[in-house]
Amino acid sequence: MAIPRDFINELIARTDIVDLIDHRVPLKKAGKNHSACCPFHSEKSPSFTVSQDKQFYHCFGCGAHGNVIDFIMEYDRLEFVDAIEELAGKLGLEVPREQGTGPKKDQSLSRDLYQLMEEANLYYQNQLRQHSDKQKVVDYLEFRGLSSDVVEHFGIGFAPDGWDGLLSRYRQNPAAQDKLLTAGMLIANDNGKRYDRFRDRLMFPIRDRRGRVVGFGGRVLGDGTPKYLNSPETPIFHKGNELYGLYELKQTHRDPQQVLIVEGYMDVVALAQFGVDYAVASLGTATTAEQFQLLVRSAKEVICCYDGDRAGKEAAWRALETALPLLKPGDVVRFMFLPQGEDPDTMVRQVGKDGFEELMVSALDLPAFLFETLTSKFGSDKSSLAKQAMSLIERVQDTVLQNLLLENLAHKIGMNSADDLKKKLGFAVKQQQPMNKKGLQGRGTPLRLAIALLVQRPELGYGLAVQPSLAHLKIAGIELLSDLLNLTRDRKLNSAQLLEIYRQHEQKNALIKLAQWDHQVADENLVQEFKQSLIWLNNQYIEQRYQELSLKQTLNKAEKIQLTKLISIMKGIAK
Repeated sequence: MAIPRDFINELIARTDIVDLIDHRVPLKKAGKNHSACCPFHSEKSPSFTVSQDKQFYHCFGCGAHGNVIDFIMEYDRLEFVDAIEELAGKLGLEVPREQGTGPKKDQSLSRDLYQLMEEANLYYQNQLRQHSDKQKVVDYLEFRGLSSDVVEHFGIGFAPDGWDGLLSRYRQNPAAQDKLLTAGMLIANDNGKRYDRFRDRLMFPIRDRRGRVVGFGGRVLGDGTPKYLNSPETPIFHKGNELYGLYELKQTHRDPQQVLIVEGYMDVVALAQFGVDYAVASLGTATTAEQFQLLVRSAKEVICCYDGDRAGKEAAWRALETALPLLKPGDVVRFMFLPQGEDPDTMVRQVGKDGFEELMVSALDLPAFLFETLTSKFGSDKSSLAKQAMSLIERVQDTVLQNLLLENLAHKIGMNSADDLKKKLGFAVKQQQPMNKKGLQGRGTPLRLAIALLVQRPELGYGLAVQPSLAHLKIAGIELLSDLLNLTRDRKLNSAQLLEIYRQHEQKNALIKLAQWDHQVADENLVQEFKQSLIWLNNQYIEQRYQELSLKQTLNKAEKIQLTKLISIMKGIAK
């Protein structure tokens, strides 16, 4: 199902690109535009510009460019539809869908599942306040030192002991029961009998980035097993794509400086109770690439917290391998190991917020953890250490981090510099190819100028009279100008909206270059120069048609009249 073009245009119009990018990459005013060091490649001086007028960004160093959708896709590493969802979520909008010819997703089912999960969440919260067994839950929360504010902030609830607590609310609604099965809230046995998945558990709602409940984690209150139980995979819940507590973190910190990733939701809640309110949990799984992308988008510094035993070190190593190819310039990942037998929940209760944050300060940075682990594994076997390290370093996309790791490796194996290391091992660091700024300057042809002015200032085409002659003019690229005039004649668009229409067009790259082209026309002369370009093109058609008629052996009456008119017009042009 396709997303309507009008909705995409509305998203672009309502999202200011300067605000969006500045939230992630601090911008500085530079004349009419804003600038920064490019977030997509390593550089020392800014070549990344953002235009508020065009709602467009461009890097003259690596060539990165686009509108708000492109930036979200590139910076947050999202697919097109996910980027639309992200922007819509920020504006509190629901993304509409049009019927298309491709695979269809049951949007109504998803809406129903979200609604039922929210109803289940309210049910569990009400049971914590009203159920006859609520006192044992209240006592447990007090024993764990959780305040009512923290319980409310995380929406913690209670699933009563019994087989049909949630099910009984939908006893007369088989369709809702079917959807609760799909959402993983009910289970059906071999005989088809249905019952609640969560029973006698403290309930932690798991929210997506838009705050919708997509699953639950349940901690048993007694001695039952398993101790922790998560919702299964469903159409709206993929645990490798979500982080428990991320939505709640963003409600507290709009732009967190650091985020701490731990294993369980009880760790997140306990840390928040003691003031460490910037933790998230990977829901008991190894941290996935999708989760790491969420982490580095959320804060520049990510601290991975693990137990200090062998299993913790192995989990940290897997996290390092996952993170290496995902890191961008400026991203920081560090690794924190707790004393054996401790977890964040127990540790923060012993040492408090200040003591816990002191442990965080001493966390190992990525290079230190990488080489400490390799040294522990290979000892004095420098050849094996270098081979293993190089296989990891080759995966790094951030050239600054890559060179830092190479320098560390050179030191470890007794070489003078990273350059010597690269020469010996034949390792080539990818270099960014800078774009030639001078190649984007100059007036160019009138057709090129007309297209560039229209892309950069689409309002020039608004209300403009139809140009029928252009459809018959035999000049490469004239069709593109005609299309642009048709698009801008009846509706007001900005550059970002206009270029978005050409996302899948073969001329997309040409238009993007023209959007950044320095045409050297002063603002006060834009209208005049644009009209002059159109006049020139219309005159070209007149000459072209005159040549066509002059070369014909015989002319009909209409053609003779037209030729006479063309001669008269051309005499006027010549004057």
